[in-house]
Amino acid sequence: MPQPHSPGTSAGAGARASGSGRPRSSSRAMLAEAAAELFLEQTYAGTTVDDIARRAGVSRATFFNYVGSKSDLLWLEVDEALAAFDTTVASVPADLAPMDAVLDAVTRLADAFGPGRLPLAVTQVDLMGTDAELQASALPRFLALVRRLEAFIAARAGLPSDALLPRAAATAVVGAAVSAAAAWARAGVRRGPLTPLVRTAVAPVCAGYAPVL
Repeated sequence: MPQPHSPGTSAGAGARASGSGRPRSSSRAMLAEAAAELFLEQTYAGTTVDDIARRAGVSRATFFNYVGSKSDLLWLEVDEALAAFDTTVASVPADLAPMDAVLDAVTRLADAFGPGRLPLAVTQVDLMGTDAELQASALPRFLALVRRLEAFIAARAGLPSDALLPRAAATAVVGAAVSAAAAWARAGVRRGPLTPLVRTAVAPVCAGYAPVL
């Protein structure tokens, strides 16, 4: 486990980190590892940005160069997958019916996660005290995914981007996928692949909307 750096070395380490050309993804992972240790030791609420920066050996300014807030560290893997979602949907075969295309896209998104890709804060909610923060910071991410999926469905179905059915379908699909992901997160060491659970939850939703989209 990395040991805390003294306050006297944080600024210098931060300067080295910010000027060394370290990839953003590896720097975020370094901050997330430090944050996870601290959240387990003193809970989420009891940990400050300064605590995380000190444990990671960077300055406060460097911390905000890589993440926008403390809560963003709970979602690194999810945010990376969502950032790639446009690429994911672009790879869906063009000849699939709209809701078949949705099922394909969402299961491809689930493929991005494995047992080693689940944020530690999700599996250690009680120990870290992250439940309230996870609920608060999850909503904007889920709504963003709904909007992107809504646009995808509307385009595939040849409907206006603000049509009701694509929005309703996207909301239902994301809700089913999130339910599957939550069950997966709670499964602990018995956890298998995420994709089959997502497919099981989402397929009936897609089948239900298929006749009207």
